[in-house]
Amino acid sequence: MRLGDERPSGNFEDRSGRGGFRGFGGGGGGAFGLIAGLVLNRFGIVGLLVLLLGYCALTMVGGGGDGGTGAGGFQPAREGSPEAASTVDPQTRDMVLRVLGSTERRWTDLFGAQGAQYQPTTLVFYARTDRSGCGVAQSAMGPFYCPSDQRIYLDATFFQELSSQYGAAGDFAQAYVIAHEVGHHIQNLTGTLDAARRRQSGASEAAANRVQVGVELQADCLAGVWAANDRNLMEEGDLEEGMNAAAAIGDDALQRAGQGRVVPESFTHGSSAQRQEALLRGYRGANPAACDAYTADL
Repeated sequence: MRLGDERPSGNFEDRSGRGGFRGFGGGGGGAFGLIAGLVLNRFGIVGLLVLLLGYCALTMVGGGGDGGTGAGGFQPAREGSPEAASTVDPQTRDMVLRVLGSTERRWTDLFGAQGAQYQPTTLVFYARTDRSGCGVAQSAMGPFYCPSDQRIYLDATFFQELSSQYGAAGDFAQAYVIAHEVGHHIQNLTGTLDAARRRQSGASEAAANRVQVGVELQADCLAGVWAANDRNLMEEGDLEEGMNAAAAIGDDALQRAGQGRVVPESFTHGSSAQRQEALLRGYRGANPAACDAYTADL
């Protein structure tokens, strides 16, 4: 990707120097941990891997409710304080913030074309564990968006795992991760996440999973829309990197690798083919309307 001329975003917090939050008792932390444990117990280790790349916080909403302060009186570290000394690789940090800045400018233009105003999300770098408005953030869960505090949570070491364990290397593969999470923020701003949560309430597990798959595929599609509207950043091979990443983290690929069998009714993010199709649909359509079909029944 050609990121050299892209302005980095200033909408971030770097909490990585805190070395992890340890006040897990009570509040949102308990709810978040319970959810992660239930997934792990039911589906085995692959159940946790499915949370990678955009764990949709729909299943965590209501677990926090304390605005991210909760047990132990956690408060974000301030930039520039000794406590906030970053442990994030400088090149990774620079890349992430330049991609985030690009999403802010492109989505400002796209919202403006519809007579609306885009309100950017804030990205939080953390190490190992942290506190979010949705409960405890843990690096094993991968990047996620929390609607309660409108923040993206990222342990940047995830990108190493994405490359080494899932074979999804390249700067656009990493940009796709960020743009997917920004896609969840778009859904929050437009009311899609609220509508999905209402539809999931009282639904069977299979029906609730189908709603979540639609939400996740739409976020993939919106990532493609961003890329299509900032093609000056794109270089030869970038789209292929994104497609490779989408295939690597499809529910079927993760389940097949983790447990040797595929259970479609347990999908929460979509199959490899579905995720690739969603990213490509957004890239070819270049307009958010191209992604409407994924949540049309909400």
